[in-house]
Amino acid sequence: MAEASGRRIVFTGAAGGIGTMIRPLLAPLYPGLVLSDRVRPKDLKPSETFVAADLTKPDEVAAAVKGADSVIHLGGYSVEGPWDTILQANIIGCYNLFEAARQAGVKRVIFASSNHAVGFYPRKRKIGTDVTVRPDSRYGVSKVFGEALGALYSDKHGMIVTCLRIGNVGPRPLDVRRLSIWVSPEDIVQLIGIGLNHPDIRFEILYGVSDNQAAWWDNSRAHALGYRPKGKGEDHRSHAEAEQAKIGPDPVGDVFQGGTFCAAEFTNDVKRAGP
Repeated sequence: MAEASGRRIVFTGAAGGIGTMIRPLLAPLYPGLVLSDRVRPKDLKPSETFVAADLTKPDEVAAAVKGADSVIHLGGYSVEGPWDTILQANIIGCYNLFEAARQAGVKRVIFASSNHAVGFYPRKRKIGTDVTVRPDSRYGVSKVFGEALGALYSDKHGMIVTCLRIGNVGPRPLDVRRLSIWVSPEDIVQLIGIGLNHPDIRFEILYGVSDNQAAWWDNSRAHALGYRPKGKGEDHRSHAEAEQAKIGPDPVGDVFQGGTFCAAEFTNDVKRAGP
């Protein structure tokens, strides 16, 4: 699903963890990809252009998306952090991105949301994308904000927006929790391709997850749009269980899908948390 000939596609957060993993896969699919981040990504290829931009600075964001047809927005602060850090990078920065994209006439935005937007759902419950959000952290709240902003810009301005509630991207699941939420770099790139090209999308929330037997999420909408994940978490179960044994139990995190993000700063009774 490349279909990128003649299109200027901007990729924010290109120097981050996920960005670094998927750049080599995106480059051949989308020649001329424009990379953006606060710092220059390593090993910039001749086919890649870099535009430095701090998401908190509207003028820099506007310069980065100028002339763009589409934006893959992975930029921001990628873990839990102090409120002001989250506010600046993930809330103000996300608004700056969507507003600059609107002013530039960008047609499509793929927004990197997160499983932490729904982290307080119990692991024993399988959920779709239409559930009430239950963020597990300030970071999770910022991703809920991004999804809401995407819906606003889709409905009010006609932008085509795909929000990917990403689980955990990597070559293999790192522990038992990630057997349920793991997504391979190849599969995340496939979902990005759907967001960039599918003709029937107006606003969608899809789960960024591979074909995991232990999955907690109903990703049928992604499948209806053509998603055919290749990765299988179960292929890595022995490794994940061995790593889990080193971690030990977590009386809060082990109950909820968000794991340690739920447990951090937790002062509630577990029985009173979540739906």
